Amino acid sequence: MSSSGKTYRRYTNLAAAIHMLQTKQITLLSPEKWDDGNDRHFMEIYQAKRKLKTLVAICLAKDADTYGHWRVFSPNADGVCILLKKDPLIEAFNGIPGVRHGEVDYKEITLLRTQPPAVYDLPFLKRWPYRPEGEYRVIYESQAEESLAKSFPVPEGCIHQVVLSPWMPEPLVESVKTTLKSIRGCEGISMYQSTLIKNQLWTSLTDRAIDDGR
Repeated sequence: MSSSGKTYRRYTNLAAAIHMLQTKQITLLSPEKWDDGNDRHFMEIYQAKRKLKTLVAICLAKDADTYGHWRVFSPNADGVCILLKKDPLIEAFNGIPGVRHGEVDYKEITLLRTQPPAVYDLPFLKRWPYRPEGEYRVIYESQAEESLAKSFPVPEGCIHQVVLSPWMPEPLVESVKTTLKSIRGCEGISMYQSTLIKNQLWTSLTDRAIDDGR
């Protein structure tokens, strides 16, 4: 069943997924190791101009599952996508001092040349070519405390599904699911392997392909 529009997707690895499921917390990390150098630079400038000792963030996908999401954010066999229910997650972040969250705004370079961005908006700006990510971002900032990570409780029932990497070897899938479901409170969470790169229904349709003589 499609949950697009009702959930946010957190693409990560198995170790981070286990941490979230065991601690029932979502952890924001420093952007200093982000792959996108443009994005890192905007965050560095924002932190410097606002004289922040701490700036951490987490990136979620608000749009439907794509090959690009997996390949960019969870490219290995231990990749995991955790679907979080949108409304309770956002409600949990509302009103927390230092926390800001919202959809990323994708801008073309030509526009920024004539309309320079405000410092306040920098954490939620990315280049136009990245728009297929459909990113929703949560940041935490502080001028007083110094930290490279900040964790927040995940509301009970907020974790909707756990999807394992389409590249995970099939013989490992059931063992991984069993292990994850053994974590307290995870027994009833839907868990399955993504069929993105090998979908039996899709491939079976070739049996019905029509030879039109070309």
